[in-house]
Formats: sequence, structure tokens, C-alpha cells
Amino acid sequence: MDMFKKILSGYLLIWLTLICMLAYYWPEIQVASRGMIPSYFCPFNVPGWAMQIMIAVTMLAIGSLLPVEEVKMVIRRWPRILSGTAVQFISMPLLAYLMGRAFHLEGPWFIGIMLVGCVPGAMASNMLTMISKGNVSYSVGLTTSSTFLSPLMVPLLLAFFLSTTVKIDVSKISCDLLLTVVCPVIIGFTLSRLLKWWRITAEQVGEIVANIVIIWIIASVSAKNHGCIGSTPGIVAAALICLNIGGYLAGWFGGFFVGLDDRMRRALTLEVGMQNAGLGTYLATTYFASTPQAAIVCAMYTFGCMFTGIVLAQLFRLKKTQDERAEEIR
Repeated sequence: MDMFKKILSGYLLIWLTLICMLAYYWPEIQVASRGMIPSYFCPFNVPGWAMQIMIAVTMLAIGSLLPVEEVKMVIRRWPRILSGTAVQFISMPLLAYLMGRAFHLEGPWFIGIMLVGCVPGAMASNMLTMISKGNVSYSVGLTTSSTFLSPLMVPLLLAFFLSTTVKIDVSKISCDLLLTVVCPVIIGFTLSRLLKWWRITAEQVGEIVANIVIIWIIASVSAKNHGCIGSTPGIVAAALICLNIGGYLAGWFGGFFVGLDDRMRRALTLEVGMQNAGLGTYLATTYFASTPQAAIVCAMYTFGCMFTGIVLAQLFRLKKTQDERAEEIR
């Protein structure tokens, strides 16, 4: 099981790419087999309902894996945690709006990039922070903080930035995120404290389940929107790349602004740039079903931020190693 976990987590970008390519070409495979092979990527008649269950399962796994020490750290260092979270919830929505306007994105493309900018940080940032030799505890604290604040911040931000584009039901989205994101985390954390067998099981399969669910969600979007992906304008990819790089820069310089040390700045940089586009994909398919291209934008960002996040984490690690060696020589 540990070997499978390492292979899945260590090569997550490769698995994500391969599975999504398979999902994208699945209609052709079905035609070639004369419809003998059913679709394994969109098996439900109500995809939004299915994705809600999948997101809840992911957050249950994350909550089950959340150590007590990390929760205590969030409470103990709440000023630094909240300041880092503020950097994320201020910079990313603003950058998404600016990129959308600068690249003249309209309709579903603009909705998609705003969803990417407004969702909380992704759990992948915790793993990449560890690779970068950053402060993992601070990274987990940021993810925890942004996750718990998401039912309040995400719908309000969407309503503010999309008020002229589409009507946002703030209370409905808020309740949905509370039930789908926050409650499963609390339930998972509580069960791990009360039941030893649950904690042991979560440690063995929790990370695997969370990663597989994210891959399945993005793959289902690729399968469902097969006809739209090929017609996605290149300008959308350019806007997402600029948003991703801008997020990393905002996290790094924002860390200087709030007085973080080097290891915390690395954690904040990765946290801000690594948005939870899987959650954005769920929101797109649930609340913007009439504009499927919005979900494609979120799926595209998942690919992009995973790739750039891995590269950036390795660069951080290399720089840290070089600094440590130079210090030893002195």
C-alpha cells in the first residue's frame, strides 16, 4: 500500500495526464468497439450530484489525515495564518479578474477563470511545500484556514466579481460548500480522534482516495466536454498561465509584506498559486451547467498548476540545498 501511495502521489501529474487523455479519447474508443465498452468517466445521470459526493469524500479523507498538532498550530499562530490566507483571498480573485479583462475573456471563459481565482488553496501545495523544504505546518495551516473560510469567501467573491455576468445565489453556494467541504473535514478529524481503526485506515488509504477522486473529477470533465475542449481558444491558456505565475509572485512578495521567514514564504507561494481547481470544477458543473466551458478552464488550471508547482518546488529545494552547502563551507 505504501508503495502504491508513493507511485500515485509522486507521479500525480503523469497519472492525471494519462487518465484525462484516455477520458478525452474514450468516445473514439467506444465507436471503434461498436459501443461495447461503457463510459467509466461519466457513469451518473446527474454529474453534479456525483461530483458533490466525490468532493465530500476527498474532504473527509483530508480531515481524517489532519494531525491534532496542525490544528493547535493554526490556533496558536492565527495572526500569521490569517494574514497568509488574506493574501490568497485578496490577490487571486483580483489577478483572475485582471487576467480575464486583459485577455478579453467573456462568458464561460471569464466565469471559469474567476472560479479558479476564488476557490481556496489545494492540498497538493502541502506535498509540494515538503518537497521545497518549506514550512509544511504553515502550509497545512493555510489550507485548513482557507478551507474553513471558503463557504463565506467563495460565494461572496463570485457575487462581487461576476455580478454583471451571471446571477450568483450566495446563500445556496455557501450552504453547499459548508456541507460538501467543511463538514466532511470536521467529521473526518473527529472520527480519527475517536476511532483508532478509522485513523489507521485513513493513514493507509486516505491520501490515495483523495488523489484518485481529483483525477476522476478532472477526467470526467474531459470526457463530458469532449467536443468543447478542442475549440478552447489559446488565449484562455495564456490567461491561466499568467494567473498561475502571478499567484506565485503574489504569494512570495505577500510573504515579505506580512513578515514571514523564508520557509513560510515558500509555503505561502505554493499555497497561493496552487488553487483548488477540483473544487472549482465541481462548482462549475453544479452552478454553471449551461456553460460547460467554465469547467474546462478549471480543469486546465489543474494541469498547469500541478506542472509549474512541481517545477517551482524543485527549484526552491535546489536553492535551499545550495544555500546549506555554502553555509557549511563558511
